Amino acid sequence: MTNQRSWQGWVLVGPALLVTLVLFAAPMVMVILTSLYRRTGGTTDRTLNLDNYVRLATDPTIHQALINSLQVVGLTVVFSTLVAYPLAYIIAFRVPTKWQALVLLLTVVPFWTSYVVRSYSWLLVLAKNGVINQTLQGWNLIGEPLTLANTRFATVLAFVHFFVMVSTLTIYASLRQIPPNLALAARDLGASPASVFRRVTLPLSIPGVVVGAFLTFVLAIGDYITPQIVGGGNELLLPQLLMLHVSRRGDFPLAAAMALILLVIVAAVYALSSKHLTLERPR
Repeated sequence: MTNQRSWQGWVLVGPALLVTLVLFAAPMVMVILTSLYRRTGGTTDRTLNLDNYVRLATDPTIHQALINSLQVVGLTVVFSTLVAYPLAYIIAFRVPTKWQALVLLLTVVPFWTSYVVRSYSWLLVLAKNGVINQTLQGWNLIGEPLTLANTRFATVLAFVHFFVMVSTLTIYASLRQIPPNLALAARDLGASPASVFRRVTLPLSIPGVVVGAFLTFVLAIGDYITPQIVGGGNELLLPQLLMLHVSRRGDFPLAAAMALILLVIVAAVYALSSKHLTLERPR
């Protein structure tokens, strides 16, 4: 009987393990192996070595691209959270319950459209002949067009627009799980609304904030399309530099090493925030 149950268990689990092996483990092994090759003279030397990692540690261009990526993504996480929290709070506590699902649906609509479409839309808005500059010049508020596109500001603005709904959903879920009697008890004890928020609502919603921030970080750190279209090439992020080595130089080994660096960064952020990566109901 035990052997039969074990066999049945493997039948149920086997397909999932196979999919994991084919779609994740095998490609990961290939990326690791490729990062240990070397691109020289237009050919790939498959002798295992650490040359690409030495270059990652010593190349100032790669260092700057990594710093740019971390700064842009950090700003994106901060501003996404600052926008998402009030929005989630209003939806959770000010919008009637019967309308909350519709409002949440509207917040995720931008996520359903193509990355390319969204990025070019922001380019049309921020360009020197775009909507903002034309409006400001039409009102005689500026003489010369402002440089808004192809800047870090443009990249962060587009990222926040794209990913703010992620934090909104996670923070909303966290807020809705806070037992209402906690806030009522605090008010009965004489706490002001600001004190209730600071001592009850905010601490209990931190898991939603952390989950949203982590997901935003993961989505933004590896994004190539938005920085390329909206941010331009004036300030390269690491994904842009990675794609540059692939498309123009065919240097897949160095690109694989860069991809692994991004993976390590994501893993490190996960380890630092794992304590709060839960949306369980507060007890």
